[in-house]
Amino acid sequence: MVRTRFAPSPTGYLHIGGLRTALYAYLFAKKNGGKFILRIEDTDQNREVKGAVDVIISALDKAGIHYDEGPIVGGDYGPYVQSERKEIYLKYAKQLLESGDAYCCFCTKERLEELHSSGATKYDKHCLHLTKAEVEKRIASGEPYVIRQNIPLTGTHTYHDEVFGDVTVDYKDLEDNILIKSDGMPTYNFANVIDDHLMGITHCIRGVEYLMSTPKYNLLYDALGWQRPVYIHLQPIMRDASHKLSKRDGDAGFEDFLAKGFLPHAIVNYIALLGWNPKDNREKLSMDELIAAFSIEGLQKSSSIFDETKMRWLNSQYVKEMPLDEFHAAAKPFYDKYYPGKKIDYKYLSELLKTRVEILSDINEKAAFLNSFDHKADRPFDFDKFINKKWKTDEAMAKTLIDECIEATKGDADTLNERLEAVAVKHGLKKGQVLWIHRIALTGAEATPGGGAEMVKLFGLNEALARLEKVKACL
Repeated sequence: MVRTRFAPSPTGYLHIGGLRTALYAYLFAKKNGGKFILRIEDTDQNREVKGAVDVIISALDKAGIHYDEGPIVGGDYGPYVQSERKEIYLKYAKQLLESGDAYCCFCTKERLEELHSSGATKYDKHCLHLTKAEVEKRIASGEPYVIRQNIPLTGTHTYHDEVFGDVTVDYKDLEDNILIKSDGMPTYNFANVIDDHLMGITHCIRGVEYLMSTPKYNLLYDALGWQRPVYIHLQPIMRDASHKLSKRDGDAGFEDFLAKGFLPHAIVNYIALLGWNPKDNREKLSMDELIAAFSIEGLQKSSSIFDETKMRWLNSQYVKEMPLDEFHAAAKPFYDKYYPGKKIDYKYLSELLKTRVEILSDINEKAAFLNSFDHKADRPFDFDKFINKKWKTDEAMAKTLIDECIEATKGDADTLNERLEAVAVKHGLKKGQVLWIHRIALTGAEATPGGGAEMVKLFGLNEALARLEKVKACL
């Protein structure tokens, strides 16, 4: 059975690149009737951020990437948190020591710094030739040490990657990396090999940064007599032609884009296409469609540039298709953030905005008129807004028309425009002039998602009349 995994470190938010790796591993497993596993790689305890595991699990759930085994849900191969598996790694480290594929290193931090400052580019195997007796004596005395992998000095290593083909690395370019740290905890380089094997991972899907270090992992598989997994390395998501998408340069986390008002599956849909193409070049795919279409053959060797404008467009397509109730539920947190406690029909506001926003944070701009009224103590808004050069309107015209605008508002909102048009005919004005005066008096805003009739429905008749009366009192 195909078994894939996503193995993030709990160091903070879930990067878009990490989410894409999880997505591809999930899609491949589901396409092939397999299982997708979540494993938390927390061996570097100094970098762990409190609550990060919950953030990762929550993000995957929101994205619709549901793991079959892992923290919380459990499984037959747990625990699924590396810090809970410490004794397992020590067992295999001792096996490598016995076979000569690893050795104890007692070099101090000062010696390693001196080695580096002398121009050395990697560790010099200084402790490799210590006798077994000397090693045991130094360990018994309490001297701190690490366990290093013993990589050959000469020769090359070739393995096959499903995206990049055959990859060859010269052993002289590889360092004897640390397998077990002085505190007894494993490094990523060691723990991921042990866990992938013990958890039955058949396909290892990860970032291209591991492409050239994979031979080190293969040496461990071979030394332990284990079968290597199939490798699938992914190019990074780029901010531009030269820079990776990074938190330092702005939003790069899944939660960042949710906070902006992108819909979870719109994000998933978009990043699925950053490095992979369905054969028919579709751009909008559901999760089931992504699973059905996904294939390794569609993965690209070149990196992809993240285009937020394109993702906005794709998000807008999902917004347009949302049922009103679903849109309203998604929009409510943004109403609570930007315009809480307003005397309006929020459900009707959703109806007005649904076709006018691409992402939900657009609500801040599209409903800005809700904060236009009552921003001054002496007047409810800036009365210069009555001035419109196109319609040749001004505050004086507003003063002339305000009583009739109030009377017209008292009737059925659906026929309000007809009554306002009658006001225009009575005064020899264009309909647009009266509509402008009425909308400004009602909302204090030059742009609203709908005309006066829609605004009366939004505010309700009593609130609409109260607003008009307040403006009248100031004219």
